[in-house]
Amino acid sequence: MLELLSNPEAWMAFLTLTALELVLGIDNIIFISILVDKLPAHQKELARKLGLFLAMFMRIALLLTLAWIVGLTAPIISILGQSFSGRDLVLLFGGLFLLWKSVGEIHETLESNQNENESTARPTASFKAIIFQIILIDLVFSLDSIITAVGMVESVAVMIAAVVTSVGLMMVFASAIGKFVSAHPTIKMLALAFLVAIGLLLIAESFGHHLPKGYIYSAMAFSVIVEMLNIRLRRRL
Repeated sequence: MLELLSNPEAWMAFLTLTALELVLGIDNIIFISILVDKLPAHQKELARKLGLFLAMFMRIALLLTLAWIVGLTAPIISILGQSFSGRDLVLLFGGLFLLWKSVGEIHETLESNQNENESTARPTASFKAIIFQIILIDLVFSLDSIITAVGMVESVAVMIAAVVTSVGLMMVFASAIGKFVSAHPTIKMLALAFLVAIGLLLIAESFGHHLPKGYIYSAMAFSVIVEMLNIRLRRRL
């Protein structure tokens, strides 16, 4: 451990991996924020923190089973000439789940806006149901994140330190991000569109088409900047 602390390469790997985990965790934070928005006010913060804690422990558990993770990349089934590994199947079903939830949320948001003058309030979701959905998507994002980490860093200790640090930073900003997304319907719609794109990307990756996520992240960042300018402009009018 002392050798790692005094090793500049280990610190560089730690900082790089922490930054990568934060970038890869953006979609996770957005998904959790949109899900917990359905809960009563007194349960939102608990669900948000619990979801991120589960993501952290899931990543650490996966890091401690690296042999199993490596085995997930080996083909286990072939359908119509297309081979799928364990990782591919997780990405496929995870992408389909994310696509289903995101499109469903978009539809529900549009429907609620059309009926906003009705006296009936929007029903709240079950705390257990929300946590279960968070666990499912945490598994997908964690697996994708850890496989990326394994290809970058050799030391498990450095990986765990980067994961814990990145999740800690996510917890600091998750509440503010969640409140901002909830308070601005246009930002929420952009976030849902981002999740639809991520779902399609996961499905494409499960079929062996590796597309750089940087394109989606860059497009999303540009869209958010434009919408932030629109929000500021509307406040002045």
